[in-house]
Amino acid sequence: MSTWINLSLLRKLVQISAFIFFVYGGLITGYYLEDKISGALPALSCAYDFQGSDLCTLIPIQHQMDHRLGEVIAKGGNLMMGIMPTLITLGTFLIFFVVLNKAFCGWICPVGTFQEVMQLIGQKLGLQRHESLPKKWVFRLRPVKWFMLLVLVFGLPLLTGIGMLNHDMGDPFCRICPSRILTTLATGETSQLTVDTANTTTLVFSVLGDFLFGLIIALALTVRQPFCRICPMLALHAVFRKLGFLRLIKNATPRCDRCGLCAKACPMDIHEIHTDMQSRNVTFEDCTLCGRCVEFCPDKDVLQLKYTFIPVFSSSPQYFKQRKKSQTQWERKNLISWFKQFRSKTEAKVQ
Repeated sequence: MSTWINLSLLRKLVQISAFIFFVYGGLITGYYLEDKISGALPALSCAYDFQGSDLCTLIPIQHQMDHRLGEVIAKGGNLMMGIMPTLITLGTFLIFFVVLNKAFCGWICPVGTFQEVMQLIGQKLGLQRHESLPKKWVFRLRPVKWFMLLVLVFGLPLLTGIGMLNHDMGDPFCRICPSRILTTLATGETSQLTVDTANTTTLVFSVLGDFLFGLIIALALTVRQPFCRICPMLALHAVFRKLGFLRLIKNATPRCDRCGLCAKACPMDIHEIHTDMQSRNVTFEDCTLCGRCVEFCPDKDVLQLKYTFIPVFSSSPQYFKQRKKSQTQWERKNLISWFKQFRSKTEAKVQ
């Protein structure tokens, strides 16, 4: 195996291709299909991107909570008629989701791709990176994604539809979602960066949205996947992760107690991959199925990405040695190291 040919490189190529398609795909599919390939994509791709080829499932869910279920509850109508649109959206979501499971996060999502690109930029600039967050912060952050899903995606839109909140609260997550700014900026549209001063609600949401997007850029330079850790899409994935065909499998050995390289490699800091010695299916709720833990496991077949019962990628000592070598070579090359080499060569010439 070549030093530079590995699963991470393949994933980067898939991510970039998916980003181009989901952000600019409407230019190919045409106006009538650009927002209709999927209205229930299991990844953050924004409907405000008018060149995009899809939109994520969180958009219609908020709309349905507000204009369908909420209004039915308020008016005392047929409850099933209010629930049915959401059931159809979730059913469509599941059709897509079972194919790739949580890999939609690790391989497809434009926001996830953007954060990884920012991380690469930070690494090449020579910025001091935090390979892993402290465990206490990891555990404190994990409930946030559930709050985002239950409150911002389901709760506030439903209360808006019932009439308890003003209509600007009908899509609270969309108003702060980084994909709304990212994908529109990628097409040259800057209107989503504008602070909306129409009323207090829109002002607060637009300021929060701009602040969150800026914070993600700053954090992603030194911290791995900062927004993914609190993303409501990750929580929605976690609900259905047992139904996906692709999964992460662990065949624990006594060496696992002493190793821990898999947890160190995980961009989501899932320490349970290392410490759980009982579970076979270790597709934990924060897992994005990126496969880095499998790449950096030094023991044969201890960690595997399996599609149903078929292993598609397995850990091995030979792959680990090559992967570790390529990672070391990659990390040595950055702006600071280049500058030091340039200065030392210049000083040597002067002397």
